[in-house]
Amino acid sequence: MLQNNSVLASLKQQIRDTTPRAEGVIKATEKGFGFLETDDGESFFVPPPAMKQVLHGDRVEAVIHENGDKKSVEPEKLIEAGLDRFVGRVQKREGRLAVVPDHPSIRNVLKARIKNSLDEATIADGDWVVARLVRHPLKENDRGFFSQIDELVAKSDDPAVPWRVTLARHALEQECPDAGSEWPLHDEGLVREDLTAQPFFTIDGEKTRDMDDALHVATRAEGGWQLSVAIADPTAYVEEGHAADLEARTRAFTVYLPGQNVTMLPEQLADDLCSLWEGKERPALACSLDINADGSLGDYRFFAANVKSHAKLAYDHVSDWIDGQGDWAPADDIAEQLTALRDLTEARTAWRNEHALVFKDRPDYVFDLDDVGNVLGIRTEDRRIANRMIEESMIAANACCADFLAKHIGHGIFNVHRAFEPEKAEAAQEFLAGQEIEVNQEALTDLAHYKDLKRALESRDDAWLDARLRRFQGFTSMSAQPGPHFGLGLAAYATWTSPIRKYGDMVNHRLIKRVLKGEQAPAEASQQLTEQLTERRRLNRMAERDVKDWLYVRYLTPAAQNQDTFEAEIMAINRGGMRVRLLENGATAFVPAPLMHSDRSKVVIDDKEGRIQIEGEERYKLGDPLRVVLTEAREETRSLVARPAA
Repeated sequence: MLQNNSVLASLKQQIRDTTPRAEGVIKATEKGFGFLETDDGESFFVPPPAMKQVLHGDRVEAVIHENGDKKSVEPEKLIEAGLDRFVGRVQKREGRLAVVPDHPSIRNVLKARIKNSLDEATIADGDWVVARLVRHPLKENDRGFFSQIDELVAKSDDPAVPWRVTLARHALEQECPDAGSEWPLHDEGLVREDLTAQPFFTIDGEKTRDMDDALHVATRAEGGWQLSVAIADPTAYVEEGHAADLEARTRAFTVYLPGQNVTMLPEQLADDLCSLWEGKERPALACSLDINADGSLGDYRFFAANVKSHAKLAYDHVSDWIDGQGDWAPADDIAEQLTALRDLTEARTAWRNEHALVFKDRPDYVFDLDDVGNVLGIRTEDRRIANRMIEESMIAANACCADFLAKHIGHGIFNVHRAFEPEKAEAAQEFLAGQEIEVNQEALTDLAHYKDLKRALESRDDAWLDARLRRFQGFTSMSAQPGPHFGLGLAAYATWTSPIRKYGDMVNHRLIKRVLKGEQAPAEASQQLTEQLTERRRLNRMAERDVKDWLYVRYLTPAAQNQDTFEAEIMAINRGGMRVRLLENGATAFVPAPLMHSDRSKVVIDDKEGRIQIEGEERYKLGDPLRVVLTEAREETRSLVARPAA
């Protein structure tokens, strides 16, 4: 008998060894079936019965079944679950508890239990919760899906649902930190220069409370300007290792969402003691830098100071005044500086256009909300001259910081951006060659050569080319070591101008102070810290995007019901259709292939090339402008659907 069992096991293993298999990630569809997509680009059909054993995003090993020329797969082994911690909505039916994950591609109703520390009576049908998947059908000894509810996020009727759910989804803090109310100014052994009589000024949004930069500009007799940048000094109040410092390190950034900010530092510091309010004396870390008439940077000096802002200015007022519009006018001592700062900005922009790189201006979209979060309107704010004045001043000050840290310490918190990651450079080179742009590897990986390439590409003014190249480009990351910032065209870039909002800037403040005091610098920041800063910045941006998507759907529901038409541009193309941005308000909408033509077979999508043919003719490509009709606003998935206008 034992021998027969052994033979049977051997036969099963032989069958298993000879059965074709595939490994990949499950992609679910709305129609119950799905696909298994492998790392090398293959796609296998997953029939509805098999989809009941998996979730969208699962990485699985599957058996391949062939029926004539058709192939399908049956998932057999779970390699990595696509769902672990998640936000969902509670379902209570006849005493049974379940959770539906809040995910556009997961419709499964998962049986659930409640964590022992929670009171089930406080959780009702439709409430939003944080849960974890604890059982999966493809796991050994697990017969089905099962989840555990760990946290109540919001009641179903809470007006703050978009904010609370989004922050919970990305595991971000819901409230500003509370770390005590006593904040004495520490004696750091620094000599602070008294600049309170100098007429510094701030330029921010009208509602901004956490003002961390003030400027003073003087025209030099020999030509050019002296720009003094005074930056709020939270490290004068928050010692390294203090509870508020440790919390700021965890949060890494202030989270800015429409209608709500979740500060990195306690509000008493962020909005009061550290903020450079008009008429209030404040400790600051400052830099005085010379800017030559051609816009190039000259000498600079970092120092500690006490400053007092003499004017709280708003972007629009300053821009209107410079453009000769409106009734607002600054005081004479501020007016003279604003004129000088405008000239300085034009010189710096011209210099960076020739010797570095300048981002293309894109408008900001600002949500006007009522007290309970309803969208009253969405304003387009172009980046006008006042915005550019502050931007150029901060870029110059941060370039000086990078140089200072590199020379005196050799490390800090640097923003490093490689235009093309080394592993993608060859593919980018091949793509450019296909566009009759012959470049060598240096043009993609060496800063000086890349700047020449970037200027040449921009001179073509080809939106499709720009959009296609982004597929190969890298992202900005935080690094303890100096490195090039290809996006700005600078050899190194380290921010110190937003310490109220960015923990990396607080780290750089402390390093600068060490040099000023002649102290030995500490060891460089750990990889764990730089990775934490990079990841938190990514999560913050995703949270901002997600809240905006939710608000867009609510705001544009009447437009979808009315089938309103919008001017748009094509942002992305995938095999299911194209994603477009509505130029009037910045919302994104998806145009599925079936809405491009009544006969889906006549729509040919090349997602790799970013082009769409209809009836054999190219109709759309990345970067194209077009008019679309908004057809649906789906709040359950926070998505907008559109079709091309006739």
